[in-house]
Order: sequence, then C-alpha cells, then structure tokens
Amino acid sequence: MSRPPAKAAPARPAAHRGAGEVRIIGGQWKRQRLTVPERPGLRPTPDRVRETLFNWLGQDLTGWRCLDAFAGTGALGLEAASRGAAEVLLVEQDAGLATSLQQQRERLQAANVRVQRGDGLAALQRSPAASLHLVLLDPPFGQAALFAPALAAAVPALAADGFIYLEAPQRWDDAALAAQGLQLYRHLKAGAVHAHLLQRLPLAI
Repeated sequence: MSRPPAKAAPARPAAHRGAGEVRIIGGQWKRQRLTVPERPGLRPTPDRVRETLFNWLGQDLTGWRCLDAFAGTGALGLEAASRGAAEVLLVEQDAGLATSLQQQRERLQAANVRVQRGDGLAALQRSPAASLHLVLLDPPFGQAALFAPALAAAVPALAADGFIYLEAPQRWDDAALAAQGLQLYRHLKAGAVHAHLLQRLPLAI
C-alpha cells in the first residue's frame, strides 16, 4: 500500500522510524504479522492502501509473476504471494532488511517467494520481456531521481495485460505517464502518499 513499504531512505521524523509490525490483510496468510525493523525511513504501505490495491487487482492472483523492486518489509510482495501469485521476487538493497525478508519467508514457508539482495532497477532490467504480471514500485520518497528510471525499467518486463503499482509523494499526470508508455488505471491519495495502478498504453494501430 498511505505510506510506502519499508526501506532505508533519508531520515524522517521519529514517528515514522519503524512501525513495529504490520499484518497481511488477505489470502492464505491473512492476519500473519510482519516485523518492521526500527530504521529511519522504513515505512510499510499501510493497511488501507494495500487493501485498496488488491481490491483493484482482484483478490485472486493465482498464477501471477510479481517483482517487488524496493521490498523493504515485503508487505506488498508478501500480500501478493498470500493471494496466490505463482512467483514473487522481493528485491532489497539493505542487507539487514534482506535478512529480515528471508526470515519472514521461512517463517511463512512461502515457497512461491524468493528474496534477493541487490538493486531493484537492475533486477527489473534482467527480467525477461513481458514476463511480469505485477511490478511493485515503492522507492524511498526522498530519492525522487529513482521514480522515472524505475518506471522505465519496469515497462519492458511488464506483460501486455500486467500492472505497475507506484507509490509516490505526488500524483503523476497523464503526460508524464504517457512519456513512459503508461496510462493510469486507478489512483488513491492517502495522507502524503499517491498510490497509482498503471497499465501499458495500447499500441497505436
């Protein structure tokens, strides 16, 4: 899901330095708790936004292939896995957070989840063309320069009928999205967060 999934970012007010835990909202691990390590800038996507996102997507993601490029606590990617996604790759650059993600995966016995420590943009660029049904993008809000490259890296990997979820501190307008080959499917503003669900622009005939 509003506030973004956890990840190390520039320092924020003390009130946002780790939420303790969040819960998976739906699917096979409904109500399972995920640890939110105490770390500056680590802000999981809150329940309201995650619930809205998966209402938009439909509750059953059976067979979907997903990549969470800035996984943080894994709240978004694990929510997708809980709802039946066939493959979910959680990518996180911070070593401590990657270790925490692996522990969460093992605790849930999540055979459909892989954890990779590394650069989310590079992981997207390595993904086969049109291979992903859902790309989850929640870069640190304080690193505005990441947003456009993340979208650019995600588009080639996106299946024709796939979705990109983007959390950002401002709404992306139609022109900016079109420049990336994307269009807005759904949008939610919750607090300081703008949640976007995006699709590819239809090919010109």
